[in-house]
Amino acid sequence: MIPVIEMRNITKTFPGIKANDNVSLELRPGEIHALLGENGAGKSTLMSVLFGLYPLDEGSILVHGEEVEIKNPNDANKLGIGMVHQHFKLLDNFSVLENIILGFEDTHRGFLKYDEAHQKVIALSEKYKLKVDPDALIRNISVGQQQRVEILKMLYRDADILIFDEPTAVLTPQEIDELLNIMRNLTEEGKSIILITHKLKEIRMIADRCTILRKGKGIGTVTVKDVTNEKLAEMMVGRKVIFNVDKGPSKPKEIVLEAEGLTVFDSLTRQSVVKDVSFKLREGEILTIAGIEGNGQTELVYGLTGLKPIASGKLLLHGEDATTWSIKKRNEEGIAHIPEDRQKYGLVLDFSLENNMILQQYNDSRFHHRGFFKFDAIRDYAERIIEKYDVRSGKGPLTYARSMSGGNQQKAILGREIERQTNIVIAVQPTRGLDVGAIEFIHNTLIKLRDEGKAVLLISLELDEVMTLSDRILVMYEGELVGAFDPKKTDEYELGLYMSGSKKTEVLS
Repeated sequence: MIPVIEMRNITKTFPGIKANDNVSLELRPGEIHALLGENGAGKSTLMSVLFGLYPLDEGSILVHGEEVEIKNPNDANKLGIGMVHQHFKLLDNFSVLENIILGFEDTHRGFLKYDEAHQKVIALSEKYKLKVDPDALIRNISVGQQQRVEILKMLYRDADILIFDEPTAVLTPQEIDELLNIMRNLTEEGKSIILITHKLKEIRMIADRCTILRKGKGIGTVTVKDVTNEKLAEMMVGRKVIFNVDKGPSKPKEIVLEAEGLTVFDSLTRQSVVKDVSFKLREGEILTIAGIEGNGQTELVYGLTGLKPIASGKLLLHGEDATTWSIKKRNEEGIAHIPEDRQKYGLVLDFSLENNMILQQYNDSRFHHRGFFKFDAIRDYAERIIEKYDVRSGKGPLTYARSMSGGNQQKAILGREIERQTNIVIAVQPTRGLDVGAIEFIHNTLIKLRDEGKAVLLISLELDEVMTLSDRILVMYEGELVGAFDPKKTDEYELGLYMSGSKKTEVLS
């Protein structure tokens, strides 16, 4: 049987780092092949080489047994290769439809066949249950809907070799099940899939074989049914991974943040997207707000952190009315924010890592004197965060944030926010797209903060994470809190029902 894809001895180097070092991979017809590795192990780079986003330095690529040269994504599309990217390749000011057909426009006598394209997108979205409005602008839809647009882009091009880069990062358990069923159906239609994921449960559920990368090198390829999750994790990170988080009972103390009837409007539609939300957050606890992407969690966090104005209601910090405080004032009064979109809101991508580490503290006397930066102090501070939080970067503090992997960007943000010695941590999807080793580290870090008396507000749709970390759980649906739960007295299925709007109860927070 001739493989549909063979990547032989691929090497790809960037300044200061060898992202892929003599890596080989084989994809068989009708196979779902998982690609597993730590953040920065080279998985996305390897697939970017296959999709024509990066030129390879050494090695060769064969498609259906014939060696090919893939110079750009158009070459990949012509060979039947499609890719759903982890960090979306979308234009904010274009519509959903325009993004889907961009670079693949069908015309007649110089005119775009817009109506036909519109009908095809609607048919695909209905067939694969990827509900999205073709006429909506990308900037006006949620992160979860943007993920669906990326999937539709690939399906629109009728690709036979499909690359999924962390496709379930923004989906609920029910939606993940639907996507996995779609992937199975696609392979039954004769398509072959490469799945990049950090979720061992998904690999177990869907993949036939798995190739593991570590620090740019291929560790091996295994048949999934023949290995345990523990073995996969050990191959990935080079050590045994403890899956069970050691978390004792919480000891909540004083209320440090209180929301009273918060309402937040969408800045474009002027419709309320957060509706009369009230809750209390105490020292020494992890309070989780769970919900499907696009149900008001993002806007709630924006209201709490000052990124959006609060239309009505009141925000109290340490008993003081903070409703109209500036972002800077809220930061200074103890709020740390780990945003859901690390590239858009967490980092200045064209700044060095060391400059990103002092974004909120540049005016601190530790880092400047009489209007001049103390560059040595800034560098020392950044190096301590890099070492403590295992942030892997080619040039250390001098690395541009844009060049780092998503997971290492996330760890850098986590380190920056925690090291500011704040007492309220708002963590939004803190482990999105991270490997099991990084997830283990971040979960233990959040629990340590709780045990030190800090207050943690976790926003997550990863129900494993919700059940593992939470002391209390609130579920949000269509801008309202629809349920309050003790994690010891509920399960993922019940939470999923509330997250989808199937059930609702009075919330006592």
